[in-house]
Amino acid sequence: MIGLIARIGFAWVKWKSRHGLRDAEEATAQAKKQEALQIGVRGETYAYWYLRRLGYIFIARNYMPLRAKGELDLIGYDGNALAFVEVRTRLAAKGQPALPELSITKEKHEVLVRTAHYFLRERHIQECPLRFDVVAIETTPGRPPVVRLHKAALSPELSLVSRR
Repeated sequence: MIGLIARIGFAWVKWKSRHGLRDAEEATAQAKKQEALQIGVRGETYAYWYLRRLGYIFIARNYMPLRAKGELDLIGYDGNALAFVEVRTRLAAKGQPALPELSITKEKHEVLVRTAHYFLRERHIQECPLRFDVVAIETTPGRPPVVRLHKAALSPELSLVSRR
């Protein structure tokens, strides 16, 4: 039943994004930030349903700890592993790939690990395999988005820090 709901949900989101995750009209200078936020939200929604279709079971979206900087886009189980998923959505330039997965800096990586640590403490999760996944979404107006899932994309050395 859950698999059917995930397939239907992803089919609807995929159909809605058949012409890209960006609206066709050009953005004004004042609306560019709002447009970027909107593309990010659409990308996270697309990634959520894409991963649900692959069998992920989500327990949190857009988690932010109370007293610290950082946000985890999606948190869920893929099999027995708890996956912290970072979604990166970028507009592709004409003829050039956007490669959103390359936009994760060392500082962002450290923030993700620290935020995951807060999540584990708040939820009292102790013994569980952990993983940091990245979903990269390239969108071009007028075309369906290109999605790449990178499982265990971030280094395990920093992941070990989150368990202390």
